[in-house]
Formats: sequence, C-alpha cells, structure tokens
Amino acid sequence: MLDLTYEAPKPRVIAGATGDWELVIGLEVHAQVASKAKLFSGASTQFGAEPNSNVAFVDAAMPGMLPVINEGCVALAVKMGLGLKAKINLTSAFDRKNYFYPDLPQGYQISQLYHPIVGEGEVIVDMAPGVARRVRIERIHLEQDAGKSIHDMDPHMSFVDLNRTGVALMEIVSRPDIRGPEEAAAYVVKLRQILRYLGTCDGNMQNGNLRADVNVSVCRPGDYEKYQATQDFSHLGTRCEIKNMNSMRFIQQAIEYEARRQIALLEDGKSVIQETRLYDPDKGETRSMRSKEEAHDYRYFPCPDLLPLEIEQAWVDEIAASLPELPDAKKVRFVTDFGMTEYDASVLTADVESAAYFEEVARGRDGKAAANWVINELFGRLKKEGHEIGESPMTARQLGGILDLIASDAISGKIAKELFEIVYTEGGDPAAIVEARGMTQVTDTGAIEAAVDEVIAANPAQVEKAKANPKLAGWFVGQVMKATGGKANPAAVNQIVAARLGL
Repeated sequence: MLDLTYEAPKPRVIAGATGDWELVIGLEVHAQVASKAKLFSGASTQFGAEPNSNVAFVDAAMPGMLPVINEGCVALAVKMGLGLKAKINLTSAFDRKNYFYPDLPQGYQISQLYHPIVGEGEVIVDMAPGVARRVRIERIHLEQDAGKSIHDMDPHMSFVDLNRTGVALMEIVSRPDIRGPEEAAAYVVKLRQILRYLGTCDGNMQNGNLRADVNVSVCRPGDYEKYQATQDFSHLGTRCEIKNMNSMRFIQQAIEYEARRQIALLEDGKSVIQETRLYDPDKGETRSMRSKEEAHDYRYFPCPDLLPLEIEQAWVDEIAASLPELPDAKKVRFVTDFGMTEYDASVLTADVESAAYFEEVARGRDGKAAANWVINELFGRLKKEGHEIGESPMTARQLGGILDLIASDAISGKIAKELFEIVYTEGGDPAAIVEARGMTQVTDTGAIEAAVDEVIAANPAQVEKAKANPKLAGWFVGQVMKATGGKANPAAVNQIVAARLGL
C-alpha cells in the first residue's frame, strides 16, 4: 500500500486591508450520464446533431406525454455512487423544480431534491505525491438537462435547440470542504478521472458533458472551525454561485476573482448578495446573472407523473461486482507490482486508456523500463504534437517489440531511439525494421576490439590524459560508438576500453 498522508483542508488565505480572509468552496458538478437515450424518453443523446432533431414528444412537453424512467441511467448513477463509496438509497423520488425559461418547454425540471438516489460519499483528491485530501460528497441525484438558447445567429432573434432537453445528468454535490482554487481544480480532475474509469460519463468538458457550478464564500480565520463544530453555515459567509464552468483554468481564475470581489465588498462595509454569477474569461471577472433562489422559490413538489423509484439490494450488489479497478487501486498496484515511483504511477493511471496502454507494454517485461519509455518517449512526443493516447500512431505491441529488442541486446539504447522514431512516423514491425536496415547491435568482441584499437592508436595524447584521469575514458567510448554508428554494445565497449587503457 502507498503511505498516503491525508491532510486537513488548508485554507487559501488572502490578506485584506482589515485582516486575513479564508476561502470556502463547494462544487456542484453536472455529469452527463453515458447513455444513448435520454432520462425519460428514447430520444438520442448524440452530440452535434441537427438542431431539434433529437427530440421526443415528452421532451417537447406535448400534452398527455408521460415520462418513463431509463433504467440504464439509474444503473450508471448507482455505479457512480459505489465508485465514490457512497450510500445507495434503495428508495428515491423525483420532484418538479418549477421555473420558466425558453429552453425548458415543460416549465419545470424533473430532479431529485428531497430523496436523491445516492447519499454521502467521498473523493480522495491527490495534492502531491504522498499527500491527499478527503472531500465529502453530500449527494448525487439524477435530473434532466434543459435545452440550449442561441443568441448569436441573428442580432434580432434568439433560437432554441431542444436536443439536450431531457438528457440525463448526475449532479454530484460536495460539502464546503474545498479551501482553495488549486484544490477545486484538482477535485474536478479526480472526479472526471473516476467518471471515465467507471464509464458513467465521458468527462468531455468542451461539449458540455461535464460542467461545474462553483459556490464561493469568504470568512475570517477560525470561522470554518466554528462551522465544523456546529454545522451552522452562517459562519462561512454569504456564498455566490458561479454557473457552468467547463475549464480547470477558468475555475481557478473565477474563484480568485470572486473571492477578492467579496472581500472588497465586506471591507467597504457592504454586504455580499447571495446570487448566481457568470464568469467572463475574456475580462477575467464574474458578473451577476440573477439573485440566488432558495428551494421554496422553485415551488418543489413530488413529480405526480413518476412513482417513487425503488431498487433492490441484490441489483446494487450486482452492479458493485461489476466495478472496474479504480484509479487509486490501480496506482497502488502499479507501484507494488512494477516497482515504479508514485509519481510515475499517477501519470500512467491519469486516464483509463493510458493505464491500459502501459499494461499491455509492460506485460511480461521490465515494468520500470516500460514506464520510462511510455512516459518519457511516447507521452512526451504525443504531448508535443497535441495528441491523446488514443491517437498514438505507435501501438502498445510495437513499443513492447522495441523493449524486447533492447532486453535481448539486439539493439543499443541509441539505436532504440532511432527505431522508435521510425516506427512512430512510418509504422511497421520493429524486429523486421532492425533486420532490414542493418540496425542490429554489434556484439562481436573482435570487431569492437578492432574499433577500440583504431581509436586509441589515432589519439595517443588522449590516452595519456585518460591514464592520468580515468574519467576521460568515456571519450574513447563515445568515439567507438560514433565509429560503429551506435551499433556497438555499450557495455562491451566500456569493458574493452578500460582493459586497453589499463584502468
């Protein structure tokens, strides 16, 4: 097991004119459930379809159309709850959240306020090698998404696309346990990682499949401890919610700005108004969107079209048995089985595709060597070119073939890098390329001895220097490798050079 230290949340302290202030942050992350059909209809959830082409009668709120729960969405919500070690509620219920907006044709959103499907859980947030923090999850509930209003197609008109209407969302609500912008971003990164490992959401923030509402407030040092002792939220200050954040960088920037905005108000003797705000990345500031409503403002009441949702423990157990190995467990296994550092294991387990690629490369081979090649050579090249692991032109089998040639002394490390470049850009079987291009390492000691003797004979002055300072023997090794086109076995060259120089 890894020797992890679980730190208590360390607050981000901001110095104000009247003293220090601390940040308090809670996140509501909306994750689109990885379902091909919507939560209450069979309409497609395909991204990028023609506007208003993925709309069923119930999505468009046609009279008399009744919602029918999608069992697959329920299963994925349960799976997510299990992945966060959360309580699964065998009985939950849907409510109507009433508000008017053009892209909400029903005039209400079907959600779960009072009886969510998933209760309390936790997310372990990695802050540094060996250091992690626990962020408590208050609840996960299912709800339907709204449509999309489009305002930039015509200066005199707005348009509505209902393709997203009714798409299933999991709203993952954290406790106010996050104390700084960097920790907030790290939390979303870890949550997205778990979602992808479980296959419950693709985590694509660019398409809006994962977005966060960030609640920010400021308080004086010591007030957070009062909240922990009493669970009285008034100690945490008035919070403002920044809606629909879909970038880790913007999340951090928005928190920084919003915290300083609230501090400036409070130090000027004014009050922070509880409201919903939007972040403008071009101006680097938040702006008011609307006053923050309370639950009673939405006139929540049980949805009369849906019976309480009851699931059986045996079904939950069946889903639990199907859970894949999650990133924290995989990281521990990589460190234990392959003898790599925790940092390398974190890089390799950052996403499920990278971990699978590495495991195929490392199967039956030196795990540390495999990690070095995957991280330094392959990941480095992919990052430079702006590609993901799924876009790699080199398969795990090809990279494993290069490692096999190194392990069998068929090629040297220098030749291996040349071979990597050839396979990466041209493809092909590594062993066949080595054979066809004469890249096989020279292991014949007679040929190496001849090359060493030739270099020594041509450089008598350098010989005397090396005898006086043995560290200079490396110069001869380099010359021999150069003379043999990098094909000579480096270990053999070192041994023969040392013998010839009498070192």
